[in-house]
Amino acid sequence: MTDGPHQDQQLVTAGTPLDEATAALILVHGRGATARSIVQMGEEVHREGVTLLAPQAARNTWYPNSFLAPVERNEPGRSSGLQAVDDAVERAVAAGIDRERVLLLGFSQGACLASEYVARNPRRYGGLVALSGGLIGETVDPTSYEGDIEGTPVFVGCSDVDPHIPLERVKETSEAFELLNGDLDERIYEGMGHGVNEDELEAVAELVAGLVSDQS
Repeated sequence: MTDGPHQDQQLVTAGTPLDEATAALILVHGRGATARSIVQMGEEVHREGVTLLAPQAARNTWYPNSFLAPVERNEPGRSSGLQAVDDAVERAVAAGIDRERVLLLGFSQGACLASEYVARNPRRYGGLVALSGGLIGETVDPTSYEGDIEGTPVFVGCSDVDPHIPLERVKETSEAFELLNGDLDERIYEGMGHGVNEDELEAVAELVAGLVSDQS
């Protein structure tokens, strides 16, 4: 259990109330953003029966440096952020939601944290969506991650010219999740920059719908 800078922050909730939900969408915001801002994205793709849970970073930043910096330069923020993601997942599980119906979505810094969380806690989830982000560290060896995410849907979306996210790291991240037995959907968008587009939102909406499609 990590006791770091993000552990005393609010968990923002929206969507279907947790005690009535059968699935959960964990939303991890980017640098300089807020839990409430990414909840608005979640509300765009929400389906009945899905609760939205968004941890908040202290001072709106999960870790101080680029995700490409040596890991130790982003501590304790990185570890504390991973704990915040885990706390949100466990909050859903404690309410009776199966992990196979928990989808983790992050943008930018949040995508890096969500990716890192699933890669380091491999099991079947409802999905992973990494929008403009990738696995954390100065270098990444896709073969170094151990375990099996058992066909978890993994959506990786990024621009080919994102000023913060090198295309090579996106490719390494995708390869790592393929080796972890993820069901990968990688989409590289030409000239997009650092943002989220309609195609990505449509893909996310389909994944969210899939969490509850067999219960309606």
